[in-house]
Amino acid sequence: ATAADILSLRGVIEAGTGETDTSALCATLLADFEPVLQDFLAMRSAEGAALAKVLHAQLDDIARLTQSAHDLLAQRSADIARSHQTALARLRDTATDLDPARLAQELAILAVKLDVTEELDRLRAHVAATRALLKAGSPLGRKIDFLSQEFNREANTLCSKAQHSGLTEIGLNLKTVIDQMREQVQNVE
Repeated sequence: ATAADILSLRGVIEAGTGETDTSALCATLLADFEPVLQDFLAMRSAEGAALAKVLHAQLDDIARLTQSAHDLLAQRSADIARSHQTALARLRDTATDLDPARLAQELAILAVKLDVTEELDRLRAHVAATRALLKAGSPLGRKIDFLSQEFNREANTLCSKAQHSGLTEIGLNLKTVIDQMREQVQNVE
C-alpha cells in the first residue's frame, strides 16, 4: 500500500469543523523530539568520527604509496637508462646518419616526458591539504571530493608516465585507494 492509499481510507484524515487546541499535542511532540534529536546528533558525531578515521587511514595509504613511488624512481631511472643504451647501440649499428645533437635533444624530451616528480609532489600536497580540511572539521565534503578528483588525475598521469612495472603497480594501487576514498567522501557533509 502506498501513502496515498492509506490517506484515502475513511477515518485516517478527517476535516475538523471547529478550532482544535493543538498546544498539548505540540508540547508532547516537542518533548519527545528532544531526545530523538540528541540521539541523532550523537549518532551523526560518532559516524563522522568513524568516517574521519577511515579517511585518515586512506590518506596514510596514499602517502605511503607516494613515498614508495619516490623510492622506486632511482631503480626506474637505471632500468630506463639500460633500455635506452641498448636501443641506442642498435640504432648506431644500423643508422649511419645520426645527428648527435638531435639525438641528445630527443633523449632530453623523453626524459622530461617520463619525469613524475611533479605528480608525486602534487600527491603529497593533496594529502596535506586533505588532512588540513579534516582537521578544520567544517562542512568539507565538496572540497575533499574535488581533491580526490585531483588525486585521481595525478595517479592517472603517474600510470601513463610509469614505463616501469613497479611504478605502474604503485599507480594502480593509488587509484584503488583513491576510488575507495571517493566512495567514503560521498558520506561527508
